[in-house]
Amino acid sequence: MVGLNNLKPKWGSVHKKKRLGTGQGSGHGQTSTRGQKGQNSTSGGAKPDGFEGGQIPLLRRIPKSGFSNNRFRVIYQWVNISSLEKNFKAGEEVTPEAMVKARLVKHVELIKVLGDGEIKKALTVKAHAFSAGAKEKIEKAGGKTSLIETSKPAEVPAKPVKKNAKTDKK
Repeated sequence: MVGLNNLKPKWGSVHKKKRLGTGQGSGHGQTSTRGQKGQNSTSGGAKPDGFEGGQIPLLRRIPKSGFSNNRFRVIYQWVNISSLEKNFKAGEEVTPEAMVKARLVKHVELIKVLGDGEIKKALTVKAHAFSAGAKEKIEKAGGKTSLIETSKPAEVPAKPVKKNAKTDKK
């Protein structure tokens, strides 16, 4: 009878592992199939992809172009309405401080309420942002949503125009 305790791979389908460094008689002793000296003959010899022998790698040599929005993006901590349903009583006011106290977010910075889950309690929720679904579900349950105003991020100053002494002669 075949059971989990006596399952084996088909004979010949599994190859025996090559045992390295087991002495001269094995044929895999001394240098353990790594050849004589050289960079990869000892441990730690493998170099990362793109390594060019110490020369500046190609990806660092070519000029970079394009725009990245990372400097300007706004990062929110998020809370789902299903979490609000579990942690707060009907008619209660949900503020960022209350969310921190209930351990729904780590700190009071920017909080966005998302619409995952269901809510049946009428809650007054104050947050920095709401998804359209969350706002709709909270108001449908008889609750209220109010946005907390935040100051806009500081604008990046424009680059100063360099004056060229040769071309700006008066």
